[in-house]
Amino acid sequence: MAYDKFTTLTSAAVPLPIENVDTDQIIPARFLKATERVGFGDNLFRDWRYHQDGTPKEDFVLNQSTYSGKILVGGKNFGSGSSREHAAWAVYDHGFRCVISSFFADIFRNNCLNIGVLPVQVSPAFLEEIFKSIEKDPATTLEVNLRNQTVSLLATGTTESFAINPYKKENMQNGYDDIDYLLNLKDSIQDFAQNTPL
Repeated sequence: MAYDKFTTLTSAAVPLPIENVDTDQIIPARFLKATERVGFGDNLFRDWRYHQDGTPKEDFVLNQSTYSGKILVGGKNFGSGSSREHAAWAVYDHGFRCVISSFFADIFRNNCLNIGVLPVQVSPAFLEEIFKSIEKDPATTLEVNLRNQTVSLLATGTTESFAINPYKKENMQNGYDDIDYLLNLKDSIQDFAQNTPL
């Protein structure tokens, strides 16, 4: 399944300054029965967003009109816990295209990269600066440039580089998942097969 190409994302951000957010908090286990990657966004952070009767918790950030954007800024160790892909699906389905943190669980990071969500790991100091900027002005804009592998606070001009696997970078820039990447090489694979002696 192809995804939107990711080149440069300029957006406000939603702050979630909580450390050690695990995948069960991102998408509770009771919502994992579906097999298609749709509808999970409604239950992103379900137990934090809603009371048991289904009414929204007004103090939770996703329920506040003050904050919006396609970037989620999380605390250290975001996406820890189980390896469920559904956590990344929920983030994507809610509309986020980038998650910024000072540290990601490896499996969550890879699950995000596989479905078109860019995990950007920054230094703890820069993460704190981002949180403070959003607290001061919720409309604070960030620019995430995948080609240059940089994230910038446009108000201050502060910029920091981030690392990404070159293969995943190419896929995100083209809007490919792993299958799309192989299909793009179909002609080369067929040519190799036809011209290589058995």
